[in-house]
Amino acid sequence: MLRDALIPLSLAALVVTQPPLARPAETSTRAPFSVAEASISQMQQALASGRVTSRQLVTESLTRIARYNWQLNAVLAVNAAALDEADQRDRERRSGHLRGPLHGIPIAVKDNIQTTDMPTTGGALAFEGFRPPYDATLVTNLRAAGAIVIAKTVMTELANWVAGTPTPMPANYSALGGYGLNPYDPRRDPREKLDDGRPALQTGGSSSGIGTAASFWAGNVGTETSGSILSPSNQNMLVGIKPTVGRVSRHGVIPITADQDTPGPMARSVADAAILLGALEGASPDPNDAATRVCTPPPDRDYTKFLDAGALKGARLGIPRAYFYDKLSLPGDKEPRGGLTDAQAQLMRDAVDILNRLGAVVVDPADIPSVATLDAERSFLKWSVCGAAGDVKGKDAGCSVVFKYGMKRDFNAWLASLGPSAPVKTLAELRAFNLAHASRNAIKYGQSLLDISDEMDVEADRARYEADRKKDLELAGAQGIDAVMDAQKLDALVFPGGSGAGIAARPGYPTVIVPFGFVPNEPKQPFPPGFDAKPSPYGVSFTGRACSEPRLIAIAYAFEQATKKRVPPPLGR
Repeated sequence: MLRDALIPLSLAALVVTQPPLARPAETSTRAPFSVAEASISQMQQALASGRVTSRQLVTESLTRIARYNWQLNAVLAVNAAALDEADQRDRERRSGHLRGPLHGIPIAVKDNIQTTDMPTTGGALAFEGFRPPYDATLVTNLRAAGAIVIAKTVMTELANWVAGTPTPMPANYSALGGYGLNPYDPRRDPREKLDDGRPALQTGGSSSGIGTAASFWAGNVGTETSGSILSPSNQNMLVGIKPTVGRVSRHGVIPITADQDTPGPMARSVADAAILLGALEGASPDPNDAATRVCTPPPDRDYTKFLDAGALKGARLGIPRAYFYDKLSLPGDKEPRGGLTDAQAQLMRDAVDILNRLGAVVVDPADIPSVATLDAERSFLKWSVCGAAGDVKGKDAGCSVVFKYGMKRDFNAWLASLGPSAPVKTLAELRAFNLAHASRNAIKYGQSLLDISDEMDVEADRARYEADRKKDLELAGAQGIDAVMDAQKLDALVFPGGSGAGIAARPGYPTVIVPFGFVPNEPKQPFPPGFDAKPSPYGVSFTGRACSEPRLIAIAYAFEQATKKRVPPPLGR
């Protein structure tokens, strides 16, 4: 584990104790290659031309971590063998052997993704220093593609299934890692009762985009159950691809629920995210994850073939106005739900104008039936996830138990897969450990979500779970996204920011988000006078049905190339 105060010292030492760098003689008059904002393709071109070595890329990445991580706290662990692995990739390159599209490129992964050469903790104190007995399938795939897994990113502890309302855990906080900070405003929240160290500018859901935004590495792998790739991508001005559930293996990833969990790439461009997605996906189904049979990979798992700047011409895109753009009043509610701020609405008007200008057929409105309906029994908005401290058995009739049931079922199964090395053997043991170590901030915000999960009986509550799962799929899928896409013959739905994550997550549908601009950071509880909150990044999302990643990547790339709105974060201040 790397604590904030130790990171600059330990990483600087790791860099300076290595042999001096020797740049190729023929490149001595060129400006040194910089990893800051460099794309994967630019890195590969520099490697192929001899302008840079993989060792130099990794050294620059480690140097950036040492220089800036004290401001951001993006890193939970660093691979001590990263430079040795870079040397190996350089030797392979000199011998004419390239493993794949990420050969020699530094990539980070979320710390709920198993790596045997670094601890895998999920940010939980109970797993401090734990090295699992096997790598996640996606880590094996990354290394087969030539990637150097350089670090583990901070994350919301156990992917934000620890503490719910009334004391929810802040995003990118964990007992082991503390609070991650947003590179677009790396200050802590000064507001009363919120001044516990959390960021003033939100970092987004449980995956972290902090280090990728700050060019600590070329890209990173997050995981999403409902919003945890799309939200941090939105907040850190990144491209995120939340794949179809099953597109990327979950074997070796600490779960919430297999019904919705998926890993996926986060990067600074659509092209980089597409390269990463191909590296993450297996060439054939993973025998350890039956869901990997759902989608067929493209030829050679090459998503870059779909990078078409003209893909918006003739594309049918729907604008789900009700709730996602415009406020919606539902029977029984005291206040309308949803809608956008004036600044968000203006950005989305600009986005829609661009889509029209590029030849898309924009269907507006294209409301989602289960969202727009006033029938409470058929309303997606009235059917929430059981995620509050009060959603205990016997008081949870109005919400879906899929998350809390799935956590009990899948977390215990994951622990069993670790064999005797598992620090705890059951969810119940984890809860007991947390209580016993409360003085070490094991459960600073409580563990209400773990509590309501552990009370589930995997056998006795199966019928309730199956009924709720069926309703999830009906409201989000058949009466939701599927219904409007069928009726309007759409290629994709266009959502503001990451707002469509929740409805797409339940049937496991894919989304690609692209940076598009900034909006004011104006929370309901205002900042104190003189704080001068910096604006928040904001993106545009494209959502489709299962296995539609090729089409979504094409649409997102065309939009990105026509707009090019990404702005690097200011660092070093």
